[in-house]
Amino acid sequence: MDRSTPGAFWIALCGLFQLILCGSVRGSAGVAVNRASEPCSAPGRGVRRVVLVHGIYNSGRYMGNMKRLLKSRGWEVYAVSLKPNDASISFEAMAGQLDAFVRENIPGDAKFDLVGFSMGGLVCRYYIQKMGGYKRVRRFVTLSTPNHGTIWAWLSGRSGVREMRPGSELLRSLNADPEKLAPLDYTSIYTPMDLTIVPPDSSRMGVARNVISWVPLHALMVWLPGPLRAVEQALE
Repeated sequence: MDRSTPGAFWIALCGLFQLILCGSVRGSAGVAVNRASEPCSAPGRGVRRVVLVHGIYNSGRYMGNMKRLLKSRGWEVYAVSLKPNDASISFEAMAGQLDAFVRENIPGDAKFDLVGFSMGGLVCRYYIQKMGGYKRVRRFVTLSTPNHGTIWAWLSGRSGVREMRPGSELLRSLNADPEKLAPLDYTSIYTPMDLTIVPPDSSRMGVARNVISWVPLHALMVWLPGPLRAVEQALE
């Protein structure tokens, strides 16, 4: 953890709150981390694969509600866990982990869907736009992703956090090159009540279908029924 700035305390506090909240919502249901789920596909539709990418301070377990929902609807679901999970490494390094996970778990050149929450959405974008992921991703969904940055990123000097600052070199590069996102069925889901992604409309993208979900807290975007239904509809 970066202890060089007072703001690091608030970022750490936010992360702790998210972890506590995750535990209270998840209950006793366990979710395997970094392991492919059992194949489950709807009759006549073939195998539909989706990879879930978590946000800062989280792991694949944090996507548990979404994983269970999508499995029940016929998807073969995978949840990656990025290490470290505190944005102390660059997005290039995190996207490299996602690329390795895909190569290990998704057979050959099979197409798959990709869902990223918060920081995870930018990890997905780096993979799609900079690592050739656009050749394999079919549908792409982000939830409360700081596509144009968040002002809270100025409170830490960690590598990945710096890259989430508004106007960072990474964001300028990604947003100047949207053509690899345009052919995808891309949906950006966000809440105007978000106090972590500031301003909340930082999640909006001109090449995306922008969907508002009125959720009162950033951390709940992958747990409450509203945004989960929005993800399911986007993937359908």
